[in-house]
Amino acid sequence: MLNPFQGEIYTTDPAIVEYILKTNFENYGKGSFTHTWLEDFLGDGIFTVDGHKWREQRKLSSNEFSTKILRDFSGVTFRKNAVKVGNIFLDAANHNQTVDINDIFMKATADSIFKVAFGVDLDNLSGSNKEGVNFSRAFDDSNELTYRRLVDLFWKIKRYLNVGAEAELRKNIKVVDDFVYKVINTKTEQMQKPQDEFLITDKDPKYFRDIIINFVLAGKDPIATTMTWFIYILCKHPEIQDKIAQDIKEAMSITEDITNVTDFEALLSEDMLEKMHYLHAALAEIIRLYPALPLDPKICFSDDVLPDGCIVKKGDMIAYLPYAMGRMKFIWGEDALDYKPERWLDNNGCFHSESPFKFTAFQTDEDLLIYFVGLLYVQA
Repeated sequence: MLNPFQGEIYTTDPAIVEYILKTNFENYGKGSFTHTWLEDFLGDGIFTVDGHKWREQRKLSSNEFSTKILRDFSGVTFRKNAVKVGNIFLDAANHNQTVDINDIFMKATADSIFKVAFGVDLDNLSGSNKEGVNFSRAFDDSNELTYRRLVDLFWKIKRYLNVGAEAELRKNIKVVDDFVYKVINTKTEQMQKPQDEFLITDKDPKYFRDIIINFVLAGKDPIATTMTWFIYILCKHPEIQDKIAQDIKEAMSITEDITNVTDFEALLSEDMLEKMHYLHAALAEIIRLYPALPLDPKICFSDDVLPDGCIVKKGDMIAYLPYAMGRMKFIWGEDALDYKPERWLDNNGCFHSESPFKFTAFQTDEDLLIYFVGLLYVQA
C-alpha cells in the first residue's frame, strides 16, 4: 500500500515473518513513529524502544522470571486470584446474576501481575484499595486514549494545546505516574540487597516507571482478553467444555465432582497442569483465532528485499497480522476457521507446539509463550 509518507507492506507469510523477526531482525524495529506515538504513556519501555535498550529490558524480564522463587510466588499469586474469580462466578451463578467477565479478568490480571512483579496489592477485585482502583482505571483509560491517536490526525496539535482527548490522557497519565513513583520510592526505601531486587539504585526512577508500565500492560491485557474469548467460545461449544473437564479430572485423578473453588485449587499442582494436554490445546487454539495482538508493525531501517522478492525501502512499514494468519487456510488447512483444539494434539493425545513464525502470538519468544500459557493455565 502506498501513502504520501511511507510505503506499507502487510504479510501473512511465515517465511517473511521469520525473516523480519529472526534472519534480519536488526533491520526491523519500532522506529521513531511508534516511539513518538506511545512515549507519553509507555515512555522508553520495551514496547517502544529498539537496540540495546530493548535487549537490556528483555534480558531483565527473562532473568526476573527464570528464578524458581519468583515462579513459585507467581503461581501462588495467580492461584489466589483465580479462586477469587471462581467464587465471583459461582456466586453470580447461584443468584442468577449477569457479570462482565472481561472486567473481572482485567481486574484479576492487574492484581496478579502487580503483586508478582512489585509486591503491591491493587485489590481491584474487591475494590478495597481505592488508590489501586484509581490507578487501574487511569491505566486502562491511558491505554485506550493512546491508541486513539492512530485514527486522530490532529493528536499532536491537541497535545500541544492540551485539549480534548489529549487533555484527558494527560490527567490519566498523572494518576498513573503518581501511583507508580510512590511504589518505586517505597521499594527503594525497603531495599536491603539492591543486587537481588528488581529495582537498582543507580538508575533514574523514570527508567523503572517505564519498565513497570510496560510490564503491567504485557501481563494484564493479553491474559484477560484471552480468557474472555476462552469463556465465550466454551459457551458456544459445550462438547469441548466436557472434554476439558474430563481432561482436568483425569490429570487430577478426581473421581467425584468438586463444587468448592477453594477445594479444587488445593488439589491442583504443577505436575497435574503438565498433564492437561487438551486444556493446553484449547488455550492455544483460542490464541490462534483471537490473538491479543492482531497486528504487529515494524519499521525498516535500511533498504531490503524480502524472501518473496518484495522490495522494502528505508522508512517503510511492514506488518505481520497474527489475527489474519490464524485464519489462513494455506497455513492451517481447510478447517482454519474452525475452533478445533485437536489440531494441537499428536496421535497419542499429547500437546505439540507449532513454528513461532506460523503461530506468531508471542513474537518468537518461546520462553514468553511458556510463561503466559502457564499463567493462563492457573487462571483457567
